[in-house]
This record gives sequence, structure tokens and C-alpha cells, in this order.
Amino acid sequence: MFLFILQQRVRALIAAQYSDLFTKLIVISMAQTILVIDDEKAIRKALNEILTFEGFTVDEAADGAEGVKKIRENNYDCILCDIKMPKMDGMEVLQIAKQEKPDIPFIVISGHGSIETAVDAVKKGAYDYISKPPDLNRLLITLRNAMDKKLLVAETKQLRKRISRGFEMIGASEPMMRINETIAKVAPTDARVLITGENGVGKELVARRIHELSNRSSGPIVEVNCAAIPSELIESELFGHEKGSFTSAIKQRIGKFEQANGGTLFLDEIGDMHLDAQAKMLRALQEGKITRVGGEKEIKVDVRVLAATNKDLMAEVEAKRFRLDLYHRLSVILIPVPSLNARRDDIPALIAHFMRDISEEYKQPQKEIDADAVEALKQHNWTGNIRELRNVVERLIILSDKTITKKDVELYIIR
Repeated sequence: MFLFILQQRVRALIAAQYSDLFTKLIVISMAQTILVIDDEKAIRKALNEILTFEGFTVDEAADGAEGVKKIRENNYDCILCDIKMPKMDGMEVLQIAKQEKPDIPFIVISGHGSIETAVDAVKKGAYDYISKPPDLNRLLITLRNAMDKKLLVAETKQLRKRISRGFEMIGASEPMMRINETIAKVAPTDARVLITGENGVGKELVARRIHELSNRSSGPIVEVNCAAIPSELIESELFGHEKGSFTSAIKQRIGKFEQANGGTLFLDEIGDMHLDAQAKMLRALQEGKITRVGGEKEIKVDVRVLAATNKDLMAEVEAKRFRLDLYHRLSVILIPVPSLNARRDDIPALIAHFMRDISEEYKQPQKEIDADAVEALKQHNWTGNIRELRNVVERLIILSDKTITKKDVELYIIR
């Protein structure tokens, strides 16, 4: 009966004029492969006809054991699997598939199911559960949504990988080795760290590396640029505010401390924080509690604080622009980051890293750079540090021919 209904629907589907939805499905399905696992040959054939007509490539497996073998040997865009099968049932196949190929959407199709079976399948990782005989509209829409989700997951992973690579610490010079050793020791603890150094040396990279290697890496890292926030707003930015606490407070705002709960709060340019905000920051660090602007309730926060500055904070303390007690709270561990001029041996590796990243960003073949050009760049006075070097590499990639030469460096960089 099920086969008869499927065949009738296939014929009707082929004969009917397609709506915009099915037109989109055909475009989406191009070059995508679906594995159909079912012990009934006639059902596999019927599903194969439907999906092939929709533009999918279809592979078949006659039982769960064959299905698992094919899952291990091939990469599929989606799996349609029956539950009741010889040798290995669909729930066993689902568990193995989720262990070995967790990103492949798994859709259970069965005529022997119940609400309990459907819930159990979804709990174990199935994308959806469809009863036999399947409604073709629902089957195709479920396939589209499952593959959309797979694409989004892949794009998210790629984006995270790119972001992580963007914060990669490059260099094997002695100063960088010392920094990496310190980070390895400090990261697993909750000790507060004060990172110092000139603008553009990579203080944010150090902070993010500490977070990535910490026990809080699964939590957020929230950055606050203390120099970019007006003094009258810094308290609201850090601790949040209640609705009506001041003229423009038209709704409640969650501050950075609460946003970073369970993770890391990175206070960049801490030396530019206003004295009034410093006093409240000190209290938050001492007690692990904050109070929103205009609020009375104390809110407990679990936050690790990392801070960075390009200023000499002890000089700021002497000038009465920075609190000594806050300095001591923040500087449990001090990590001074050297200027690029102090670690010239890392310049070739940094150039190679930036050339690879920028070429990928521009989606063009990576250019070559000759040894004389690299040496000229090593001898340049890098007042803007790593940030300046990246800009220079980007300029050379844009303006030079296939190979970047010393002449290009002299023409476009050295004045």
C-alpha cells in the first residue's frame, strides 16, 4: 500500500507544474548526495525516483550494516533511514552516524513509529522524524531545511576557524617564547593579568590566547575599549543600567560584566579609565558583585579580568590619574609585550602569515616575496608595530606584481 501511494505521488509530482518552492529545491539539491537506507527494495526505488527527479544524487543501502559501511566510506549531504531493519536497526545506525559523521543530517522515516520513537530519535541526534507514507511536500522541505542547517554549521565552523586564525600568535623569537611560556602557566588559573606594550604590538592577541587556553574557553570573552567610551558612560557600559536611571535610559541595559559572566572580561586601554569608574571597578573585583546604574540589587558575577594598556601605570599613579590599589588588583601577573623592532627575527614568519591571510581574504593566488624584500622589511623602523606591518604587506600585495621585490618595498614603503 505504501509503495502504491508513493508511486502515485511520484507520477503526480512529475506531471504537475512546479511551484516556486520546488524550483528552489531543484537548485538547492544540485550536486548533493542522499543515502537512503531501507530493507525494502521497492521503497528504496520509489524514494530514489522522487529524489533523483528533484535533482539529488541518491545512494542506497539494503540494511543498517550496509548503511553504516557506506556512511564510513563516503560523505553524504543527508541520510534517510528506516527504523525496522535486519542486522542493525535505524536507531543503531543513527548512533553510529552521529559518532562518526556528526555533521550529516539524519532523517528517520518509518511506518512503525510512535511519538515516543520520534522523540527518542530526535534526542539521539536525528534532525527529524517522518512517518510512512511520507508527505512529499514535507519530505522535500525537511530535506531543504536539513541541508540549510548543515551549510550554516559548516560556514560557522569556517568562520570560527578564520577568527581564531586571525588571533593567532606568530613568532619563535626569544621574547615570544617567554610570553608563550607565561601564557601556558597563567591561562589555566583565574589570576588577573595586566598586559603592557606599545600600540599595535598584539596585546589583544595575548588576552585572547589566555582565554582560549583557560578553563573558561567555552564562555564568552567580552572586550571593553576604555579609551573609546566617554567617562560619563563607562559605568553604564561596564555595570549596565536600569530603565529610567538617567534621561536616555529608555530600557534596561546589561553591562559588560554580566555579559562576560562565566568567561573573560578584557579591559583594553585600562589606563584611560576615569577615576570614578576605577573606584567601582575595584569594588567589583574585590567582591565579585556589581550594581547596575540606578539599581539597588547586587548581582553576583563570575568573571576573569584581563587588562591591557600602552601607558606606564605607575607613572599614572604618581600623577594621581590611576588608583594604586586598582593597579595591584589588576597586576597579579604582568606580561610586557615587546615592540616589533625588539623582535625582528619574527618578521619573516609574520610576513608569510599576513600574505597567506590577505590572499585568502581577497580570493586571489598568493604572491611570492624575494629574500631581499624580506630583509628590507626587517630593517624598517616599525613605529606602528605589527598593525603597521600587516598594512604594509596588504599594500605590497595590492600594488606589486606576482613577486614582491626590494624595489617594491623601497617604492611603496621606505621613505
